[in-house]
Amino acid sequence: MKNFGKYLLIPLLITGIALGMTLVLTKEIFRAVPKTKFHSDKERKLLEKKILLLKQNPSIHSTPLSQDEYFLNSENCKACHGFDSANYANLDYSGTSINLFDDWESSMMALSAKDPLWRAKVSHEILVNPSHAATLQDKCTSCHAPMGRYTNYFHGQSPYLIDSLIIDTLGLDGVSCTSCHTIGTSGIGLSLGSSFSGQIPYDTLRKIYGPYSNPIIGPMQLYTGYTPTFSAHMSESRACSPCHTLITETADLNGTATGNTFVEQATYHEWLNSAFSADNVTCQNCHMPQIIDSIRIANGYLNIPPRSPFNKHKFHGANTFMLKLIKENKAKLNINVPDKNFDSTLAITKRNIRYNSVDLKIFQDSISSDTAFYRVRLINKVGHKFPSGYPSRRAVLQFVILGSNNDTLFKSGILNPDGSLANLSGSFQPHHQTINSTMQTQVYEMIMADVNGNRTTVLERADTMLKDNRLPPEGFMSNHLVYDTVKIYGGAETDPDFNLYAPGIEGSGRDYVHFHIPISSFTSTFNVYARLFYQTLPPEWLQEMFAYNSAAIDSFKLMFQGANKLPELVDADSLLNIVLAQFHPEFISNITVAPDPTTDGNTRILFEKETEISLIRVLDLNGKEIQLIRPTGKIKSIPVSLPEEKGTYILDIYTDSKRITKKIIRQ
Repeated sequence: MKNFGKYLLIPLLITGIALGMTLVLTKEIFRAVPKTKFHSDKERKLLEKKILLLKQNPSIHSTPLSQDEYFLNSENCKACHGFDSANYANLDYSGTSINLFDDWESSMMALSAKDPLWRAKVSHEILVNPSHAATLQDKCTSCHAPMGRYTNYFHGQSPYLIDSLIIDTLGLDGVSCTSCHTIGTSGIGLSLGSSFSGQIPYDTLRKIYGPYSNPIIGPMQLYTGYTPTFSAHMSESRACSPCHTLITETADLNGTATGNTFVEQATYHEWLNSAFSADNVTCQNCHMPQIIDSIRIANGYLNIPPRSPFNKHKFHGANTFMLKLIKENKAKLNINVPDKNFDSTLAITKRNIRYNSVDLKIFQDSISSDTAFYRVRLINKVGHKFPSGYPSRRAVLQFVILGSNNDTLFKSGILNPDGSLANLSGSFQPHHQTINSTMQTQVYEMIMADVNGNRTTVLERADTMLKDNRLPPEGFMSNHLVYDTVKIYGGAETDPDFNLYAPGIEGSGRDYVHFHIPISSFTSTFNVYARLFYQTLPPEWLQEMFAYNSAAIDSFKLMFQGANKLPELVDADSLLNIVLAQFHPEFISNITVAPDPTTDGNTRILFEKETEISLIRVLDLNGKEIQLIRPTGKIKSIPVSLPEEKGTYILDIYTDSKRITKKIIRQ
C-alpha cells in the first residue's frame, strides 16, 4: 500500500480531464435528460448552478483517504448518496427520496455500535468472566464496530476495546457504508469457517464494491480515494455471512475454556439449508427491498446513468423493540437521527413482520361429546429459521376460546403486561405437539445450556442446546451439508408434524400444533382465536444480566423498564360462532370403534364404506404418540392394539379430505 499515491495519480489526471469536459457539456446533457413531473425549468436551472458550484469547489466533498487508512465515515458518503436538495438524484418515479444515507442511519446496522443492549451484554459477559475481558470485547466489536476494530488491526494494534470504541468515530459508525462495500471475495462463504464469526475478509485494495456493472470511476476516486468496482458478491448472501454466523468458545462456570464451541447464531447456514438458497433468493432480496425504478444514485452528476433494479438500504428485519427503545433514548445515546427516519424504518419493519414472516391458520378437526380438536398450522415464509439471529428472540403461539358472552373458556400462550410468559413452570416451555392445558404454551425459540446442562443466557457459557424448535425455512433438510450447524433440538425433531409434508418427507417449513380442549363447561356457541406474537427481548432473557451491575447494564435496565413491551403480532386467525351440536353427526356417523371399552386392548376401527386412510395415530391423553399405522389401499376396517396400561386413548384418523378423532377406553 506504500505506492498508493503513485497508482492514484493517473486516475486523478483522467478524472480532472473528465470533469472539465463535464462542465463544458453540462447544458447539452441537461437537454438529453428527459424532464419529469417533479422538475420544473426553474428547479433544473438551480440544479445546474449547484453542480457548477460543486465542480468549482471540490472541498465541499469529503477529504479522500490518506495513504494509511482503509475506511471512511458514512458522512463522507452522504454528499453524493444522501438527500439531494436539488430533487434530481436518489428519487423514485414518484419523486420520493430513497437516498441511501437516510434509510441506513435509522437501521440496526447503523446503530450497532451504540446499541445499549449490546453494550450491556458485553459488560455482562465481562463481569461473568473478567479474565476474558479483552478477548470478549475484541470479538464483539468485530461485527458491531468493524471499521474501528479492523483499522486497529491494520495499524498493528489489538485488541479493540469499548473504551477505544466510544472515542472512535469510525467504530461508532457501526455497520456503515465502507464496512460493507469494501468486503472482498476471498474466503467469503462456506470455506471451512475461515470467514465466519466476524472474520471479515477486507481486501484493503481501496475498492468500493457495488452491484452495477461499468461504474463511473472518476468522481468517487477523486473525492474519496476509493475506486468503484463491480462485483457480483455484493448481491449474494455470502457477503452477509461473516457476521451472521457466530460460533463461540465455551467456558465452564469457573471461566476455564472447555475446548467446545457453540453456534450462537447461523442465519447464513439456515439460508443455505433452504429452498430460498436453491432459488437464489438472497438476504438482499428480502432485507433491502428492491424496486425496478431507474435511480440516479449520486447527487450532482448528470452523466451518471440511472440504475435498475435498486435495493433500498432499509435493512429491515423484525427488531421493532430495539428501534423504538433507541428512538426514545436517542439523546442519552448521543444519536442524532431524525424521528421521521426512525418512523419510516419502524413502519417497514412492522409490515415485514406482519405480512412476510409466518402464515397461520386454524383447522377444526372434530368435536366429540367432551373434547374439541383443533390444529393450528404455521408456515414459515422467510429464508431462515423464524425467529433467527440473536438467541433472545422468540415467537409465542396464543390460543384462546371465548364464550358467547366473551367469557374465557380456554387460554394458552398468555403474556403478562411486562412481556413475560404467564403460567411458566420451569425455566422454559418444552416443545409441544399437543396442548390440552392452560399451563402449556408453544414457544418457538433457542434455549442454551451450560456445562452442567442448566439454562443460561451467558453466551460464553453456552455448551449445548436444550431446545431449538424455531420454525425452519421451506426446503430445510436433516441430510444437508450444514445441518450439524443448524440442528432441530428438544422434541421438535421427533414431532411428526414439524417440518414434514408427510411421514418421512422433510422440508415443509411448517408446524401443526394440536389442541385438545375439554368442552364440558362450554356454552353452546363459542369463538376460537389463534395469534402468533414475536418478541425481540423477553424479560426472562434479562434476568441473569440484571443480577449484575455496571454503568452499561444499569443504563439499559432503566431504558428497558420504561419501554413498551407489547409484542409484535405476526399473524392471526379465528373461527367464529361455533355451535357444538352441529359437529357430532358429521364425525360419528360413518366411523365406529368396537369394542369400546376394550378389556384386552384389542379393538377395530370400522368404516361405513371402503375408505382410503392415509394415517392413523394412537395417542395418550397428553398427545404423546403411542403407535403409527399406515394402511394401504381402501379399507373397511382395521385392527388396533392399545398399550397394556389402562386408560383413555385417542385415535387420530386422517383421510384425504379431513382428520377424524375418536376416543377409546382400555379397562
